Amino acid sequence: MTTASTGVDRTVLRDMLSRWPSGVAVVTTVDRAGARRGFTATAFSSLSMDPPMVLVCLDRAADCHPAFASAEAMAVHLLNEDQAHLAQRFATKNIDKYDGLPASEGLGGVPLLGGVLARVECALERRIDAGDHVILIGLVRRCEVFAGAPLVYFARAFHGLRTATHHREADTP
Repeated sequence: MTTASTGVDRTVLRDMLSRWPSGVAVVTTVDRAGARRGFTATAFSSLSMDPPMVLVCLDRAADCHPAFASAEAMAVHLLNEDQAHLAQRFATKNIDKYDGLPASEGLGGVPLLGGVLARVECALERRIDAGDHVILIGLVRRCEVFAGAPLVYFARAFHGLRTATHHREADTP
C-alpha cells in the first residue's frame, strides 16, 4: 500500500520509522464537560526556551481528538521504564483510561499521573494541522523532574533504558 500523495510504500515507511527510538509520553487534558481525556505519544519535543514551549503530535483519529481541539491546557508525562502498562492503556481506544487510575488535579483541572519520570503542564497555545495529525503547542507553566529511567519505543515495542552516569577524571598535570 502506498500513500496517495507521495507514492511511498507505507509498510517500508513504518518499518523505517520504527528504527528511530523515541521516548514515551502520556498527554492528558479535560474536555469542556470536565471529563478526563488522554493519549500516548512518541512525537514530543521541546520547541522554544524563550518563551518555554513544547509540542506533541496527536492523531486525528484518536478518540480524544475533540477534547484536545478545544482544551485550554494539557500535561505531558514522560513515562518511567516500568510504565509500559500506562502507555498501552492510553493508546487503547474506546476505554475509560482513568478507570481505577489515581490522578491528581493540575493546572486547569488537567489530570496528573504519578510515578512518572518528568511532567510538564502547559497552556494550549496553538494547534497546527499536519496531514493526519495535529501538532499541539503548549506554553510551559510548570514542570517537574523525578527519579527513574525513561521508557522508550523502538521496533514497535516498549523498552526500558537505564541511564549510565559517566564522569571524566580531572586531567592532572
